[in-house]
Amino acid sequence: MTDAPPADPADLDAALVRFADAALAPSVDHASGPSVVDAPAGRHDAPPAVGTRPGEAGSGAPWLVVTSATAVRVVAGRVPRLPAGVRVACVGDATARAARQAGWPVDLVPDEESAAGLAAALPTDAAPVLFPRSEIAATTLVDALRARGIAVSEVVAYRTVGTGHDPIVLDPPPDAVLVTSGSVARQVAARMTPLDPSTHVACIGPSTADAARAAGLPVHVVAAARSAEALLDAVVETLHPNPRTGRSS
Repeated sequence: MTDAPPADPADLDAALVRFADAALAPSVDHASGPSVVDAPAGRHDAPPAVGTRPGEAGSGAPWLVVTSATAVRVVAGRVPRLPAGVRVACVGDATARAARQAGWPVDLVPDEESAAGLAAALPTDAAPVLFPRSEIAATTLVDALRARGIAVSEVVAYRTVGTGHDPIVLDPPPDAVLVTSGSVARQVAARMTPLDPSTHVACIGPSTADAARAAGLPVHVVAAARSAEALLDAVVETLHPNPRTGRSS
């Protein structure tokens, strides 16, 4: 799998301009002062906005929500600097690392590293919310936010495309196949099945595991956290267990 620009990059650029304009617009009634809102659930490592208590976002704070390192790289490549006051929510630690490397402050990483966990953790009055996504991203995040009454704009930031259609035969068969997204799962199912019975299918998280099963793949390993490190640790523990504890040493 590889990433490609959206079919019409103008849509992404327009969405980023609208988001920046909305973020720069006044969002606090200075006559009455800032209102107190629900603090977003999850982990936080950025300083609070002016007029809020630690752990709280200002009323109507704009949020940029990202669920992949690729989305971070695409947006950062088109917007050198986020407008002041923009809050950044990342689906997991790997995405948060990419955001910090881009120079973004990370305001929220949900305890449950999934689209559903991210949607549940965002503050109720978040507005506006922009979700730059893959062309084939599931609707989980957007549906959950809208169900909570949170207005969210989604825009395709990149496409995930296959690198071919021919079957892939590996000899000898691999000990494990690492599945890091639903699109990878579908490519594995289309080009590598039937897998050798000795090959373990390892998925980066529960949602990816669900997609793998839906594609007809067996799932042997699911990482404890949504990160490459956790996925590799889970594979090592499965392939080389400690004979006394059942876990790797």
